[in-house]
Amino acid sequence: YYVPATIPVEGMPSEGPDVDMQGRETRINFRSDHVFTSGARLGTYVEMDFFLGSGGNERISNSYNPRLRHAFITYDDWLFGQTWSTFQDVGALAENLDFIGPAEGTTFVRQAQARFTNGPWEFAIENPETTVTPFGGGERIVADDGGVPDFVARYTAALGGGHVRIAGLVRQLECESDGVDDSETAFGLSLSGKHMLGDDDVRWMATFGNGTGRYLGLNTANGAVLDSVGNLEAIEQWGGFVSYRHFWEPEWRSNLTLSYLNNDNDVGLTGLGVTKDVYSVHMNLLYQPVEKMTVGGELMFAERELESGASGDMTRLLVSAKYAF
Repeated sequence: YYVPATIPVEGMPSEGPDVDMQGRETRINFRSDHVFTSGARLGTYVEMDFFLGSGGNERISNSYNPRLRHAFITYDDWLFGQTWSTFQDVGALAENLDFIGPAEGTTFVRQAQARFTNGPWEFAIENPETTVTPFGGGERIVADDGGVPDFVARYTAALGGGHVRIAGLVRQLECESDGVDDSETAFGLSLSGKHMLGDDDVRWMATFGNGTGRYLGLNTANGAVLDSVGNLEAIEQWGGFVSYRHFWEPEWRSNLTLSYLNNDNDVGLTGLGVTKDVYSVHMNLLYQPVEKMTVGGELMFAERELESGASGDMTRLLVSAKYAF
């Protein structure tokens, strides 16, 4: 699937035309729901796909290992376990054939959490993880040193078949390695929604943060960068997408999606080899011959630019057949 930070730029090895066919996107889930005589509700949900890695090869078997996506229990208004971050709005995601779609402009995290829901309000504590850019640039530091969980609050307003959602994130960035021992408070704010236009709809998201890091754009930018004396400085970024879905006929529909991400790097700390901005454009045509089955194709173009001015682009043609049972 499309990872914005991997688009090759000038001076990096690039690939020519390449064809790949796979069924790893297949998902299997199990769900249970139970209502007690007291009226209490208990539910469970487990889902897996096969995107972890190969258990065989493309020469003969094309075997793939299962990967856990979701595993949680619900009890009345409480949720415990691993699922989509409360900071993410799954209901606003664009209908693209790529695994994620407009990845650079999307909040996208799955992780363990405890969540409480009260009407339109949701509050959660979630698993902390800090990603850091070394002073002057270099390989990402992943610091699993969080002393407190990430805190998320979300409010959803229903709008006649659609919705508007606002989510806030507060977290503590921490790093304790190689002589570094520092922490920095970070925050993020995300607005998103889906609006019906007759049979058509518009989906959108806009996210801003100082230290948002891994929550936005598949960790295209890290949460913080180290300065010359080993202190953490949060990296500011903003991004978003808008997607319009149009039904040509009841069985035929198309989606046009535009997405963008900008990272406000302090190049005196990060160096010039980090991503400055990245955007993508997606257009598809989908056909639904029977209920829950969809086939179609999608053309995607993306471009990335570094702080040095070096840039590169990528074009993909995707074809998919899916049955949702």
